Amino acid sequence: MEEHEALFWEKAEEDRVRCLLCPHKCVIAPDRTGRCGVRKNTGGELVSLSYGRTVTAVIDPIEKKPLYHFMPGSRILSIGPNGCTLTCDHCQNWRISQEKVTTEYIGPEDLVRAAGRDGSIGVAFTYTEPLIWYEYIMDATPLLHEAGLKSVLVTNGFLEPGPAAEIVSEVDAFNIDLKSFDDAFYRDHCGGAIEPVKKFIEIAAPESHVEVTCLVIPGKNDGIGGIGRMAEWLAGISRDIPLH
Repeated sequence: MEEHEALFWEKAEEDRVRCLLCPHKCVIAPDRTGRCGVRKNTGGELVSLSYGRTVTAVIDPIEKKPLYHFMPGSRILSIGPNGCTLTCDHCQNWRISQEKVTTEYIGPEDLVRAAGRDGSIGVAFTYTEPLIWYEYIMDATPLLHEAGLKSVLVTNGFLEPGPAAEIVSEVDAFNIDLKSFDDAFYRDHCGGAIEPVKKFIEIAAPESHVEVTCLVIPGKNDGIGGIGRMAEWLAGISRDIPLH
């Protein structure tokens, strides 16, 4: 698999590197990868193994993302990488987010050419966790915009504030998973934390179109109190943020 220079990392002790992209901040030994499985320490440098490596490419209705208030009725080319920063035990796409599968390389220029076909309005980076594709998205979105096409991210929002501040201005619309309003749920069922996700929403909302999704799991995160607090918190950022 071709390696691509990664962004957001620093050198650590004993030829290790510390990835600074997501809140895990993995310290990675030589020839090992972080928790996402796609960022690797090669010779004391952090590289991405997933740049442009795509598990699927399908043209979907925009409402399937789900985005109901961004170019409704349109269709968009939807693609995703192999891997994720979280380990949700209820993942709907676990076969491509938690297990290694065959991928096909689509370079940024080829992606733009494909994105304008068959009535597509652009590209939705989706299905697994597109933020592990950070470098690829940052290369592809300017090209999409030059071609008059849109960019969409469907993401868990589990990202450090620095990278978040840079990427939100490059993306036209986000659907962000807010899996619960309880940090214990994130810790026990997702292998993560809620505060970075809340921060990501706060950063993204003023810069881009944002919609939020909470996948309701009976008996786990469906308490009316938690859903109510989530809605109130989102309304405090902007009453225009839809909650699915």
